[in-house]
Amino acid sequence: MQFDDDAQLDPSQVEDVRASGPQPGWGGMPGGCMLPLGGRGGCGGCLLLVLAAAGLFLFGIIPAPFSGQEGGPQGGGRQPGAPATPAASGNLAARCQTGADAEQSEDCRIVGTVNSIQSYWRQAFQERGRTYKPARTVLFSDAASTGCGAADAAVGPFYCPVDRKVYLDLSFFNTLQRDFGAEGGPFAQAYVVAHEYGHHVQDLLGTMTRVGPDSRPGAGSPSVRLELQADCYAGVWAHNAVKTGFYREPFSQTDIDQALSAAAAVGDDSIQRRTQGRVTPDAFTHGTSRQRERWFTVGYANGDPKRCDTFSGGI
Repeated sequence: MQFDDDAQLDPSQVEDVRASGPQPGWGGMPGGCMLPLGGRGGCGGCLLLVLAAAGLFLFGIIPAPFSGQEGGPQGGGRQPGAPATPAASGNLAARCQTGADAEQSEDCRIVGTVNSIQSYWRQAFQERGRTYKPARTVLFSDAASTGCGAADAAVGPFYCPVDRKVYLDLSFFNTLQRDFGAEGGPFAQAYVVAHEYGHHVQDLLGTMTRVGPDSRPGAGSPSVRLELQADCYAGVWAHNAVKTGFYREPFSQTDIDQALSAAAAVGDDSIQRRTQGRVTPDAFTHGTSRQRERWFTVGYANGDPKRCDTFSGGI
């Protein structure tokens, strides 16, 4: 993936709070499966499986509140609706101004990726007579205070529907490659970010209401279908990304292979084999490796969000 050197980046879409470090009272995530507890607009969020002790990382949506009490342990998190905390280590505005900067810096590459994704969805919503509301990405290290409570890096990247932000600890990508066998690479990162913004799109469209507070995991469950649709939306963006003006040329097959490798690495069946030595379909929350690859490919091949109906028929 190559950015257009002259593309103008908008670093205001990304908050960098890494310099602040964990705040007092942050207890991180408990082990076990975080079941949906309900969120804004009745959204139950996804069933994000968090087995930190086993080294299990996924990405998706965090239900709110997910840490057992509002704002996280000991009240460390920000209450829903409270003013956002200013970025602690700003500097992205100075460092990430053009596509040339995105070619030289991982941070700026994330900025450029977020800019392109939101540029596409803004246009897609406009074509359908809707208004797209931007979501910021928050770069954090170790732990973050979110509208959904306190989270640590073990949960992987996630979208919080309460404050409508994507949270990303860049160390996740090293883990994805080292521990889960993904190829890695810049487009693996882009796929993950695009998947999270797929959840933001679902939030804006009201699709998340299909995963209610009583939803259960399992193959074919609403939570699996929601995650697969986000994969499809990531592919839709990839198909249209060059039209946003941030990239010099369409993505190469090598780029797409990086995305497919990342998708396969975080399939429920693949993770279960690595962590427990067997596959338990009744516990699926995100879909199998094959399903995740398939739905990204559907979106990428067609470039049309309407082709991402994972809620009808088989998956």
